[in-house]
Amino acid sequence: MKPLEELTRPNIWSLAPYSSARNEYAGREARVFLDANENPYNTPYNRYPDPLQLQLKEAIARVKEVSVANIFLGNGSDEAIDLPYRCFCRPGIDNVVAIEPTYGMYKVCADINDVEYRPVLLDDDFQITADRLLAACDDHTKLIWICSPNNPTGNCLSHQEIVRTISNFSGIVIVDEAYSDFSNQPTLRSELQKYPNLIVLNTLSKAWGCAAIRLGMAFASEEIIGLFNKVKYPYNVNLLTQQQALEALKDPFLVDKWVRMLNLERSRMIDAFRLLPFCQKVYPTEANFFLAKMDDAQKTYDYLVDRGIIVRNRTRVQLCLNCLRITIGTKNENNELIAALRQMQS
Repeated sequence: MKPLEELTRPNIWSLAPYSSARNEYAGREARVFLDANENPYNTPYNRYPDPLQLQLKEAIARVKEVSVANIFLGNGSDEAIDLPYRCFCRPGIDNVVAIEPTYGMYKVCADINDVEYRPVLLDDDFQITADRLLAACDDHTKLIWICSPNNPTGNCLSHQEIVRTISNFSGIVIVDEAYSDFSNQPTLRSELQKYPNLIVLNTLSKAWGCAAIRLGMAFASEEIIGLFNKVKYPYNVNLLTQQQALEALKDPFLVDKWVRMLNLERSRMIDAFRLLPFCQKVYPTEANFFLAKMDDAQKTYDYLVDRGIIVRNRTRVQLCLNCLRITIGTKNENNELIAALRQMQS
């Protein structure tokens, strides 16, 4: 890995971050708050939230087994996806490499930040090698994006090839593990001390059932987290989100139960899809969704929409021609989908 100062945009490295009123007295007791031009009425919503979300990070650290110093919290994972561009990539000069197909926000953020995006196509098994990813890099490549389990394919990429990529790249490798709770593959967040150029993303939107509160997580070295905290907006995670996240984190065993139920439903749904005469293939998955290749994805999608059932049509995504992405719902929702498709075949 190159020195972090060399990887970081010069203006970001020298940036003097905005110093919020709450930052300035951090670590000391306070009773009277006359510093932030807040309304003294309507407690607790009149006060700005903790800009570094320390109480919430302590709860996450216990569940995820990661040090508080290695945690960044953002307004959804989208903020954690955007920040590496803003910290490391000079617009119009630097580039990033990513697997293809994958989650679309990596490219959207590249376009917003005027950074060249270099997709590297997965093979027919939706896998990649470190050699192919690294071959797409040059002296201006700052980031490599990997999503595992991948979206929209659902499969885990080779752990060995991910580690080879991290070990042999001089820039930053970002591994998005949004769906890791549904997978048996070990997560990489426990490897942060070994790989200072690694950023691991996670979220409360999937297994934790908290998509509405918009809380994303990034795990990285203390130095990278420090850069993120310099660049982020001062109060990026609101009080209501912090409170609801703390409430959700009190019961990780309930989440384990949800994951077991969803994985069982996933297996049942895959078996049902394989029996449909107009389903050509269901791809292996370790997420809370699966990708199914249909005879005519658009026709099937339109048929389901007419019946108030919404799935994701991925037929315009590379390697996903005539594919639908099916999220695992409740047993009743899943039964309604299968019943509708069985009526279609008749």
